[in-house]
Amino acid sequence: VPYDMADMAQTLRDNGINVRFAIHPVAGRMPGQLNVLLAEAGVPYDIVHELDEINEDFEGADLTLVIGANDTVNSAALEDPNSPIAGMPVLRVWDSKNVVVMKRTMGTGYAAVDNPVFFKENTDMLLGDAKATCDALASGVSAYYKR
Repeated sequence: VPYDMADMAQTLRDNGINVRFAIHPVAGRMPGQLNVLLAEAGVPYDIVHELDEINEDFEGADLTLVIGANDTVNSAALEDPNSPIAGMPVLRVWDSKNVVVMKRTMGTGYAAVDNPVFFKENTDMLLGDAKATCDALASGVSAYYKR
């Protein structure tokens, strides 16, 4: 998946699109894992941002593509004071004009808390295998710009 996303990001950047990666501190199986995977895939360090560096920027984003995340982008952390994850720092992806969430299912994350982002008007769900979906997206973007 990181290589597909790196290829797609490079194609978009080559065509004047501002692309950045946002990483939550607890994303992945251990801290820093996603940073390493993106670096191995050739994603430039200067477009990879931590939560506190990028959260304010979502409001100006035309599109946010969420890959496999659930609790780390769950608006209930900020919107529902009775939620088990209330107060947890999250990536505020729902502030973007459009959000596409890629997951296998609509299921909950580790916290077993429904994610209201999945049902917001500006969100579309793209369900399926991450590798196959990311490969199809990267191929589609590449084909679009080769026309």
